[in-house]
Amino acid sequence: MKTSDSIVIRGAREHNLKNIDVEIPRNQFVVITGLSGSGKSSLAFDTIYAEGQRRYVESLSAYARQFLGLMEKPDVDYIEGLSPAISIEQKTTQKNPRSTVGTVTEIYDYLRLLFARVGHPHCYVCGDPISRQTPQQIVDQILQFPEGTRILVLAPVVRGRKGEYRDLLEEIKREGFLRVRIDGKVYAVDEPIRLNKNIKHTIEVVVDRLKVQPKIRQRLTESVEIALQLAGGLVSIQNAETGEEHLFSEHFACPKCGISIEELEPRLFSFNSPYGACPTCDGLGQKQ
Repeated sequence: MKTSDSIVIRGAREHNLKNIDVEIPRNQFVVITGLSGSGKSSLAFDTIYAEGQRRYVESLSAYARQFLGLMEKPDVDYIEGLSPAISIEQKTTQKNPRSTVGTVTEIYDYLRLLFARVGHPHCYVCGDPISRQTPQQIVDQILQFPEGTRILVLAPVVRGRKGEYRDLLEEIKREGFLRVRIDGKVYAVDEPIRLNKNIKHTIEVVVDRLKVQPKIRQRLTESVEIALQLAGGLVSIQNAETGEEHLFSEHFACPKCGISIEELEPRLFSFNSPYGACPTCDGLGQKQ
């Protein structure tokens, strides 16, 4: 085995070690096992960890070293291939169900902060990424469609729900909108529309009909904002020529499944917080 692929120890005599030589492979999970008093801890903690920590501290500036305790050099002839080491204290106290490797090593709070700042949420139903977009960002994406594309700006006020929705259709008419799209078909609001209350329906207000070109930015922005307001933060853009649709959301929400989540913050990643703990196990990892 190449020395670069292993930790090489020669002449280890710390505590009850008897001048042993050993090579431990790097980047692998290694278990040191044996009878009580055979020297497991002397090798792992008092030799390997002690020397790795000592070398790491020595590499720091004199200013930083004054805040850290420098460990004594272990009784060993030669060690090669060490990296900075972390040692988790052995504890024989009563088991704490909320104690994890993250809490014991004190990296848990840093991980929560990291996940909250750089994490990318995904829908837990369909697995698609969830993002939040401003109206201006939505408009910018629409204007990237090929110039001359005819589009419909739609506000999905009902998505896959049963009902007749007479009052809703009357309200849409009173607010001055001329057309609605119901289950994929466009109707004039003046038409007599009767929906089967036992069938799921999708109702979208036709907010505007446009042809994509640079000069429509202001009008498109106003139409998108109206649609977002009507549909609770959703707007659907349909290519009138191909029928292709694009659904946008201004919240952390999955436009396909309707799943919404809060803005990412550290408490959402804390199993000790009611905001982040699993409601089934209360953050313990197992049902009580």
